[in-house]
Amino acid sequence: MSKKKYIAAVSCLVAGLIGFGSVYFTEMNIKQREKQQSIEQAAQEAQNEKSEAASTIVEPKTPNPTQEKQANVKQNVQKEAVVEPEIEEVSEKIPQEAAETPEKEEQVETAKSINSLHFEMGEGLVWPLEGDVLLNYSMDATTYFPTLDQYRYNPAIVISGEVNDTVLLVAKGQITDITTDEVTGCTVTEDLGDGYTAIYGQLKELNFEVGDMVSAGQVLGYVSEPTKYYSVEGSNLYFAMEKDGEPINPMEYFQ
Repeated sequence: MSKKKYIAAVSCLVAGLIGFGSVYFTEMNIKQREKQQSIEQAAQEAQNEKSEAASTIVEPKTPNPTQEKQANVKQNVQKEAVVEPEIEEVSEKIPQEAAETPEKEEQVETAKSINSLHFEMGEGLVWPLEGDVLLNYSMDATTYFPTLDQYRYNPAIVISGEVNDTVLLVAKGQITDITTDEVTGCTVTEDLGDGYTAIYGQLKELNFEVGDMVSAGQVLGYVSEPTKYYSVEGSNLYFAMEKDGEPINPMEYFQ
């Protein structure tokens, strides 16, 4: 090959390479720009979507004091408008004749009897038991109790008697209490009226119950065996009197 032909061939080759490179780089630039445009477009679309989403968020409304007050007033009015149904109280009226039962009549009669009690001091008291006074009433000075071997105050009198001796009621009145006491055994309290009370101890086989109205001289019961507090004194009747709850000397009221 001649030198001129060789140079011409090389020149064509170089020109081809240059043209190919130019076309290649041109296409690469075009693809790069398209890629960049796609990225920018995607970013723009994302930004637009974010803006649209943000625009859809509803800001909370600031409560209007006037509207809130009106709503509360309306609610209160509705509450007040609810009226609870009235429940009628049904009461059964008991006929007057049925209400006056025998028990009620007895209670009324007993109340009348208590109110009518009056202690006749001038008439004096009936002796409850015939016997010697073993221990006298003594609230100003102490007296000797043989069984206890002690000197003590004595708010009653102790009358000697035999077991089963009859014990009489000293005056009219009402039996208000019957108890068993460690010191005085079976003990009965009688209301005489006007604040006066008679107390009988060391009894058995009573003829009356609490609430009974009694009269002077009736048999209340009988003398029992003495308690351990009167074992040396022997069988006896314990008898005391009170005025408005305070002990008084019974010996001043006997006939």
